[in-house]
Amino acid sequence: MSESTPITPDPNPSEALDSVAINPSEQATAMSDRSAKTRQMLGMKGAASGETSIWKIRLQLMKPITWIPLIWGVVCGAASSGNYTWTLENVLKVATCMLLAGPLMTGYTQILNDYYDREIDAINEPYRPIPSGAIPLPQVIIQIWILLIAGISLAFMLDVWSGHEFPTITAIAIIGSFIAYIYSAPPLKLKQNGWLGSYALGASYITLPWSTGHALFGELNSTIVILTMFYSLAGLGIAIVNDFKSVEGDRQLGLNSLPVMFGITTAAWICVVTIDVFQGFIAAYLVSIHENLYAAILVLLIIPQITLQDMYFLRDPVKNDVKYQASAQPFLVLGMLVTGLALGHAGV
Repeated sequence: MSESTPITPDPNPSEALDSVAINPSEQATAMSDRSAKTRQMLGMKGAASGETSIWKIRLQLMKPITWIPLIWGVVCGAASSGNYTWTLENVLKVATCMLLAGPLMTGYTQILNDYYDREIDAINEPYRPIPSGAIPLPQVIIQIWILLIAGISLAFMLDVWSGHEFPTITAIAIIGSFIAYIYSAPPLKLKQNGWLGSYALGASYITLPWSTGHALFGELNSTIVILTMFYSLAGLGIAIVNDFKSVEGDRQLGLNSLPVMFGITTAAWICVVTIDVFQGFIAAYLVSIHENLYAAILVLLIIPQITLQDMYFLRDPVKNDVKYQASAQPFLVLGMLVTGLALGHAGV
């Protein structure tokens, strides 16, 4: 047998392990950086600047996280029409309408708002693409116009596709783009008024996409418009939640958001009462048209919202606004779909 080679112990085993192991603090920093970049891409609070890809920056401006309620509103409208069937053509229609409501019209609205809020964002969210200097203002303006023209053109195409004698969807797109402009731009700048601005935002997230989805498959009528405008009063409460993250900048620049007007605690209570009470009224309306099962389901979906409001939002609305929205909003949007299905079943 040959003599085996002796094994020499490493005199510094801990150093050898350190060279292989991942430093926990470095790992945590890397995970935090990835999280911040993801939040920046989606348009959420607590993001980070430093992106260099112009296409990613353009996507950041459009705030993809804000597309979801509008896309869902289209689904609710299709349900309330009572005429949606699962055919390939209808699926393509809904997908096209989602593209209109989300990336195009909501993207246009978000960039327009960022453009006119660049001074406020420099205080509240300096990591956003415009205040951080990641994209020049002329390029921002060009993107606004491209999204607006593409959105109205696609709306007209949907009217033709649906065989509308009157271009209902185009009219909704034009109304929505006008509301977006007066919400963000002077001299009206509706967001300067806490009540008007919050309701305009709530209606844009509920009434406009819902009416569009309904018109895509049925005849849009005054009852649907009025009901969704009433439902938008619950959306007003959701819009108020968004004001807590920018309260400091709003206060410095004289914008009368509800947290500035009434203080953090009172505005938080106004927010949750508005969300809960007007959903309750919608449930009562469903009972009045004999859709009792749907009304009961809607009430059951309101209960966890109230619980989460107490757990998170009312205790610290500034710190917990994102956590509250992530946990409670799914119940709100499910309630919207339940209402849409009830209206479609009742033939309203």
